[in-house]
Amino acid sequence: MKKLKLMTMALAAVMSISMLAGCTAKSEDGNKGKEERLKADIVVIGAGGAGMTAAIQAAQDGATNVVVLEKMPQTGGNTIRTTGGMNAAATELQSKEGIEDSVELMVEDTMKGGKDLNDTELVKVLAENSSDAVKWVNENGGDLSEVGMFGGASVKRIHKPEGGAAVGPMLVQMLNENIEELNIPVMLETEAEQIVVEDGKIVGVKASNEEGEFTIDCKSVVLATGGFGANADMVVEYKEELKGFGTTNHAGATGDGIKMAKELGVELVDIEQIQTHPTVHPETQTMYTEAVRGNGAILVNKDGKRFIDELQTRDVVSEAILAQPDGVSYIVFDQKVRDGLKAIEKYISAGIIFEADTIEGLAEQIGVDAAVLTETMSTYAAAAESGTDAEFGRTSMEETLTTPKYYAGLCAPAIHHTMGGVKINTSTEVLKEDGTAIAGLFAAGEVTGGVHGANRLGGNAVTDIVVFGRIAGTNAAKYVADNGGHTEATIKVEKEEKTAAPEVDGGYKDGVYTGTGKGNGGDVTVEVTVEGGNIVKVELTDHKETPGIYEGAETAVVNAIIKTQSTEVDSVTGATLTSEAIKNAVAEAVKEAK
Repeated sequence: MKKLKLMTMALAAVMSISMLAGCTAKSEDGNKGKEERLKADIVVIGAGGAGMTAAIQAAQDGATNVVVLEKMPQTGGNTIRTTGGMNAAATELQSKEGIEDSVELMVEDTMKGGKDLNDTELVKVLAENSSDAVKWVNENGGDLSEVGMFGGASVKRIHKPEGGAAVGPMLVQMLNENIEELNIPVMLETEAEQIVVEDGKIVGVKASNEEGEFTIDCKSVVLATGGFGANADMVVEYKEELKGFGTTNHAGATGDGIKMAKELGVELVDIEQIQTHPTVHPETQTMYTEAVRGNGAILVNKDGKRFIDELQTRDVVSEAILAQPDGVSYIVFDQKVRDGLKAIEKYISAGIIFEADTIEGLAEQIGVDAAVLTETMSTYAAAAESGTDAEFGRTSMEETLTTPKYYAGLCAPAIHHTMGGVKINTSTEVLKEDGTAIAGLFAAGEVTGGVHGANRLGGNAVTDIVVFGRIAGTNAAKYVADNGGHTEATIKVEKEEKTAAPEVDGGYKDGVYTGTGKGNGGDVTVEVTVEGGNIVKVELTDHKETPGIYEGAETAVVNAIIKTQSTEVDSVTGATLTSEAIKNAVAEAVKEAK
């Protein structure tokens, strides 16, 4: 793995970036620390899916001076955690598989799911541009090659990577590769603190990092900071009944963009609409993708009984689970469902799934009455066979769940998505409370409100970030072109390899050693090479860690170990379990080398 080194006129900071080649961004004259102001045409705040999409689209549309600010140590935001897929209507893939879908039906499903609180015009834009969004992802190196069923959809509409792999890591990797190819600087561990507006138009962004404070003078800003699902105080402020809930959000989802927007008098919409995801492991906060249910899984309570049509919208299923004994349920599936969805392997590796050769054996493991669970599974198999679910009205039952082995995972609702945020129009311009737009300010993704209404359908978030991210990028580029054209970049990208070297004498015996540590996705195996008494190479030879997240840990932790010749080094924020796994694996490996 490599690093991104950004040296600007105001700062010099080394920051790792997942999936990107090493870069150096220098001031035009190569000097550092002489000036406190930088220049850019467009500043994108947030390097999640929406932000990176906007930056790429702006560059593809001709913008030549785009800079991305990201407060976390890696790109990806909540997007990297997305497992399901992208909803899109009337696509080529649907047509090939004989699936009849339309923009109108996608609008109808989205409005119904959002309890008609959605902004209809934004929903129309979402649906009308969804097919092109799939094409854009695939044309830029992504993989949306399969289509399946998800809760709240009338037809198979969710587009997924091959084999049902998680969509988030694929998408973030694709976006990062395009960011690198287009030479767009991404300033990690750099926090935007204020959007500067003068005479009703954007003129700059104030930001800071460990090197200090600085200002980027710019013509346009794309706000893509995500939601506030990881800010417990902010969640309770807007929805008190969610106090004490866990969250599926990454640590950086703290509502920073909404706070900055409020200072500008921006209107907020649907801010109290906060969605819980129904199937989250309550101890580890691991989210079971909706595709598990979409591919055939059912939910049973602690009595071993079904209690809901599992493909109802997330709010309905969440409420139903909370009404069960202890407010939890088990997601139950068979070998056939497991074989059809790669995402399940992560849950298996993490040790949060029970498994047995028989239904009776599974019942014993999860502590429910074997006779009741057997009857539940038998009744469901008959319903799936006949195509009629007399108990709960589930219409998509392609699997009878009769293929051993049998699996179950404990789950309960957790805070997942904040539907509310800053108000935008169909051009993604940010609107003030008086209805006027702030010239040059655009927004996309979870920081905005209006698209999802009272409840987001699974698969619509990825559509949201790509569709509106692209629109924001295009319109930001057009705004710059229409208002004085491009400025000369003060942050330039130069490719530069960075290889760690020992700074102390390790005193190890030469050789190649292996060790294993427990990571987020299971065991992480490393191969450690010692030459001249020092650790000179650490390679991850086998693991199931999440792409787009583990790379940052791999880079930072491995380089720190090589430099210090010790495993007593810091973990990477946002990838703590992977970091600890690498450190423990190396420590085990070098025991013999002592």
